[in-house]
Amino acid sequence: MEFKNKVVLIVGASSGIGRVLALRLAGEGAVVTVTARRQERLDALVDEMAQRGDLGLALAADAQDPDAAEQVVKEVVRRFGRIDLVVLNAGGAPALDMRTMGAREVTACMRSNYDVAVNVLFPVLHQMVRQGHGLVAVTNSLAGWLGVPLQGPYSAAKGALRLLIDTCRIEFGPLGVRFVSIYPGFVATEATANDGMPAPLALSEAQAVEHIVHALRREPLDYLFPFTMRWLVRLALLLPKRWTTHILRRELPALPAHAAGSPPTT
Repeated sequence: MEFKNKVVLIVGASSGIGRVLALRLAGEGAVVTVTARRQERLDALVDEMAQRGDLGLALAADAQDPDAAEQVVKEVVRRFGRIDLVVLNAGGAPALDMRTMGAREVTACMRSNYDVAVNVLFPVLHQMVRQGHGLVAVTNSLAGWLGVPLQGPYSAAKGALRLLIDTCRIEFGPLGVRFVSIYPGFVATEATANDGMPAPLALSEAQAVEHIVHALRREPLDYLFPFTMRWLVRLALLLPKRWTTHILRRELPALPAHAAGSPPTT
């Protein structure tokens, strides 16, 4: 894909990777709509685009609400007539120790990492089918390939999203819709600064966006980065599960003393 004059919708664009990506694509001539919950941050982003002579639109919405998400899609189409590219970039999670969590906390994490993508994805898919073309890009995570310590609910949500997009690729591909699943490793952002997760080989936001733009141009089915983490994940998938379980368990911190013997309530 080339970005000049393309109509782009970026979900989760008020900060982090989404914000940097929005500026990058707008700078390459795309008409970029940004959405997230924080209106003031979106307005500041669109103002920055305008100062550079780029075109942007801010639409604040909580993508956990399917009606709000659908209204965003409808407004983009009303304004610009189509959607050429959607980047589903919402989600994230701090360190999550399931030994201290209840069911509500687990499902809340699933909603904030799975539902937010699905609620935008399907209105966009219906629009792309009507127009006969479009590219869906999903910022997933390397954690979506295997369960990792302190990221169980997050890994589960990202794994579910990976399988959903794989199936969408089968069902919607003949209708003109293309899909790119992007799997970053650790990225240093405002949201991850104090999340309690170790972050080996962490990339900057700018480095991550370079990888994402490369994936959007080339449109591989799956794009995993950085290189070292990509091959560590692929190796882990080849090893017997008993081995990977043993290796990953060594990275699990001890259960806090105050939590021992006190199962969480649901």
